[in-house]
Amino acid sequence: MSSQMEPQAGFVPRYSIRTDLALEAREIVQQQTAADIPGVSSENLQENGIAINRLEIETEQASAQLGKSRGRYLTFEVPGLRRKDAALQDHLSEVMARELVHFLKLPSNLTQSVLVVGLGNWNVTPDSLGPKVIEDLLVTRHAVTAGDNILGEGFRSICAISPGVLGTTGIETGEIIAALVQRVKPVLVIVVDALAARRLERLHTTIQVADSGISPGSGVGNNRLGINRQTVGVPTVAIGVPTVVDASTIAGEAFDALSDHFKKDARGHALSNVMRDFDWEQRRQLITEVLAPYAGGRLMVTPKETDAFVEDMAYVISGALNSALHPRVHSEGSEKYLQ
Repeated sequence: MSSQMEPQAGFVPRYSIRTDLALEAREIVQQQTAADIPGVSSENLQENGIAINRLEIETEQASAQLGKSRGRYLTFEVPGLRRKDAALQDHLSEVMARELVHFLKLPSNLTQSVLVVGLGNWNVTPDSLGPKVIEDLLVTRHAVTAGDNILGEGFRSICAISPGVLGTTGIETGEIIAALVQRVKPVLVIVVDALAARRLERLHTTIQVADSGISPGSGVGNNRLGINRQTVGVPTVAIGVPTVVDASTIAGEAFDALSDHFKKDARGHALSNVMRDFDWEQRRQLITEVLAPYAGGRLMVTPKETDAFVEDMAYVISGALNSALHPRVHSEGSEKYLQ
């Protein structure tokens, strides 16, 4: 699970909130400063139940303030996915493929390979998104390099791997990818991973695409070697879906909700004022004390239906990648290639 940076000196987050989503990081800062963030541009679109946000972090100062690397971030928010709507899933896959075609800026030469990496642990359901996407990916490098055109026209050279996690391989995932890049020489690396969010409603309903790369494990506090252009040597795009939320985030939101509830009741107004007087550091300490007996206070939460949600999101992302990477699939539709 994915990536963060340290906040800018002098900037104090409300609860030490952990989120991998640039969109949420921007929301947090705007809530605290009540102002736009210099060096950040953003565009919002709506399309049949799909909210699309195109955000770019343009300066180092903005990067430090948000705790996110400079680069472009494309986010899809689709609350309707919780209803198991197959038609909406297919539509999202189509919209995402269209956006990816513009975002990835792929070369016209289809024989130049793209390496897709499914990060995560296939034995841990909330962390199995990456390997599941690889299962449904249309890989073609072996056929394209054979030179006999067995696939026909319109298929790009695609190779893929699910390298596992450090705990099972003993090798940093970034090291594995860097070695593969040296051997395979792809023009682009795409990594798919599970993320952490700050809001429960974004679990399994949001997809983020970023050209700034990723740091495996940092979404749950385990920072590893970064996977980005600087470490692997070629442009790197990260695709992720929030599958977990920090329990301290839930507790912090509950703290505010309880305060608002008491404020509506005259008898609880005094208690509400006392709760509101707690500054962010006092709240953080209180939440940390409560959660301390559980994994040292680092407790991550996921919905009980996470297995079905992960399967659905893997289907959406693999379909979008197949369509975006292969011109023939894009022109004919991805359904028959996913069966």
